[in-house]
Amino acid sequence: MKYLIVGLGNIGPEYWGTRHNVGFRIVNELVDAADAFFREERYGAVARVRVKNAEMVVLKPNTFMNLSGHAVRYWLQKESLPVSQLLVVVDDLSLTFGSLRLKPKGSHGGHNGLRNIEEILGTADYARLRFGIGNDFPRGRQVDYVLEKFTDEELEKIPERIKQSMEMIKSFCLAGIDITMNRFN
Repeated sequence: MKYLIVGLGNIGPEYWGTRHNVGFRIVNELVDAADAFFREERYGAVARVRVKNAEMVVLKPNTFMNLSGHAVRYWLQKESLPVSQLLVVVDDLSLTFGSLRLKPKGSHGGHNGLRNIEEILGTADYARLRFGIGNDFPRGRQVDYVLEKFTDEELEKIPERIKQSMEMIKSFCLAGIDITMNRFN
């Protein structure tokens, strides 16, 4: 079975380490742990990872966050995959820092990357792994907050939460979303 695993983020060194790029960070670790590597291809950096009988096409769109849907649609079509075999890894302001939630579908919740994917695919019925980044910012400062780097305290906790995210991604591909949600959520 083959899956498209998409980590959302923004390209460029100025965005590395920001809260909004945690999707990139998680898929980087997933690919590194498999001794695989990303290659620049159309609409993003792509790596191929095998876990037992599952093949993961791992994508980091180079379209910037707000236009991620174009890359997702292209790679679903290129790999001849249904939306049911898509998992988007994304930051989430509505979850406390480090909380992880896997969902089979849902609203974009104000997240511009998810909004664009929903618009381009014409559906919100795709799985997403949401990584909580918290919402400790003054009113009207959301953009600044998501584009800030993690605090030192948060950085200490990130490796364990990324490891858990990677286990959830693997379980999604090997056991399916229902079993994975029951096990991890």
